[in-house]
Amino acid sequence: MDGGGDSADGTVRRPPSRAVVEAVAEAEEISPDELRPPEYEPLHAVVDPEALDALFADRPTAKSGVSFTFCGYDVSVDEDGTVSLSENSAGDESG
Repeated sequence: MDGGGDSADGTVRRPPSRAVVEAVAEAEEISPDELRPPEYEPLHAVVDPEALDALFADRPTAKSGVSFTFCGYDVSVDEDGTVSLSENSAGDESG
């Protein structure tokens, strides 16, 4: 399964924090459960997962997104909750 966008029920939506973990795990070719310390930094080390989810809660007028670096990837979450990854070319990992 490659997450091609087909959905049987559009009302079921993953929280953005979970979508980020799943996207990074897929890029690393591991299961989301394997994306944990000590090999991988926890999401909460770079962004508050609850705040991320709250930012993208159903708000019809919200027109913003957020970007951050997580596990060596530049992560962008668009206003609709879509997660995009690109490899962090600068190699900046704070911690």
